[in-house]
Amino acid sequence: MLYINGWIVTMNAKREIIKDGAMLARDSNLAEVGKTKDLVAKYPDEETFDLESRMVIPGLINTHVHLAQALLRGSGDDCELIQWLCETVWVLQGTMTADEAYCSARLCIAEMIRSGTTCFLEAMCADRYGFDGIAKAVEESGIRGCLGKIVMDFGKYAGQDAFTMHQGLVETREQSLLGVLDMHKKWHGKADDRIHVWFGSRTPPGISLDLVKEMTQLSRERGIRITMHCAEVEADKVHYRNNHQQSPAEFCQEVGLLGDQSVLVHMIWLDESDYKLLAETGTHVSHNPSSNSKLASGICPVPQLLDAKVNVGLGTDGGPSNNSYDMIREMNLAAKIHKALSCNPVTMSAETVLEMATINGAKAVGMEDKIGSLEVGKKADFVVLDFESKCHTTPNPNPISTLVYAATGGEVHMTVIDGKILFHNGKLLSMDEKEILEQARNAADTLYTRAGFKGEPKWPIV
Repeated sequence: MLYINGWIVTMNAKREIIKDGAMLARDSNLAEVGKTKDLVAKYPDEETFDLESRMVIPGLINTHVHLAQALLRGSGDDCELIQWLCETVWVLQGTMTADEAYCSARLCIAEMIRSGTTCFLEAMCADRYGFDGIAKAVEESGIRGCLGKIVMDFGKYAGQDAFTMHQGLVETREQSLLGVLDMHKKWHGKADDRIHVWFGSRTPPGISLDLVKEMTQLSRERGIRITMHCAEVEADKVHYRNNHQQSPAEFCQEVGLLGDQSVLVHMIWLDESDYKLLAETGTHVSHNPSSNSKLASGICPVPQLLDAKVNVGLGTDGGPSNNSYDMIREMNLAAKIHKALSCNPVTMSAETVLEMATINGAKAVGMEDKIGSLEVGKKADFVVLDFESKCHTTPNPNPISTLVYAATGGEVHMTVIDGKILFHNGKLLSMDEKEILEQARNAADTLYTRAGFKGEPKWPIV
C-alpha cells in the first residue's frame, strides 16, 4: 500500500517532517518514505491511500501499562494511597478471575489502538490473571505488546506494615519467576514477533534480595528484559536508605537491575547522584505524570534526567491511577507539569515529549531498530491524525505543538500496526468494540459484587 499526501513526522535522526509525503508499506515494513510525487511516479501500479494532508506520526509507545486495571477505571478516585491500594485496587485485583482479566485486557487494548498506541509494556501480569488469555488478547488485536509477568515472593509494599497486600495477589518464587520462564518459552516472539515476554518485578520488599538477584542473573543469561516500579513514593526511598544504606539507583545497581535491559518506572524519589548512575548504565525510565499527580506521589525529575542523558519514555499507568490509557493526553501533561514545577516555559518542549512517546519508548523496550520512527526497513507502525475537522485543533500552524498541547486520542483517524490498518475513521477493524464494551461492563459488575465494592458518587443520588 502506498500512503500519499500526508504530513509525515519521521522522527528520524534529523527529525525531518515531510510535507506532501508518502510511505510505501510492503508486508509489515516500510519499503520507502519520501515525497508523494516521487513515490507515485516510481510505483504507478501500487494501490494508494490518500491521507488528505493529515499528520502522520510513528506509533506511540506506552512504557507502563496495567491491562487488568482497565476494569478498575474510576474505582479508587480521590483516595489516600493506603486506602486506594488496600481497600480498593488490591481487593479488586486479588479477586479478579482470568476471564475478567481477559475482558479488561481487551478493553485496554481497544482504547490504546483507538488513541494511537501501537506498542505497550505491561508491568505486572499476576498469575491469577491467566497469562495465556492476556497473550491471546494481544495476538487477536494486532497490537504490539511487551508482557511483564510478576516476580515476587513477599506480600509487602514500600516497607510499611500498613500496606498489606491482598492474599489473592501474593505469589511464590515458583509461581512467579519460574512462571515467567515458562511463558517466555511459550509466547516470546509469537504473533509475528508482536509478543515479547518480560520479567515484571515487584518493588522491594515485595521481592527478596535473593530472588531479585536470581532474576537479574537470568535476565543477563537469557536476554529477558525487566521492568519494575522504583522510587514511586517517598517510603521507597526511606526503605532503601534505612535497610540498605543506599539510594534507589545504588540499590538497583547492587542487585543487577541497572542496565539497558531494564525499564524502571516512576523514579520520583531519587538522589541527584542517581542520575549519573542511570545514564552510565543505560537504564531506561518510564515517566507517568498523570498517575503520579493523581496519587500525589510526586513528579519524576525528567528535565534533569534528560540533561544527564538518561533515556526517558512515557507511560499512562492504569485505570484507577490515571483513568485513561490515552498517550496523547499523557504527552500534554508531561509537557506542562514540568514548566509549572520549574517556572521555566521552555523546558520539556512539545518536540521533546513526542520523542519520549516514540523513539525514546522504542529504545526503552529494546526495539529502536524496528519501531519509534518512520524510516525504511522499520515496521509499518504509524498513526494518522485529523486536525482539520476539529475546532480545538484549528488553526494548526505547528502540527507538533497542536498534537501535544491541543489534541487528544480522539483526533486519531487511523492506526496501522505491522502494515495492517487496525483502526480507521472511528471504527476498530481487528476487534468487535460493541462486544468488548458489553463484556467489560458485565465483568466489572460481577467483579465489584464479588469484592464487595460499591463505586457510587459521593453526592446523593435522588
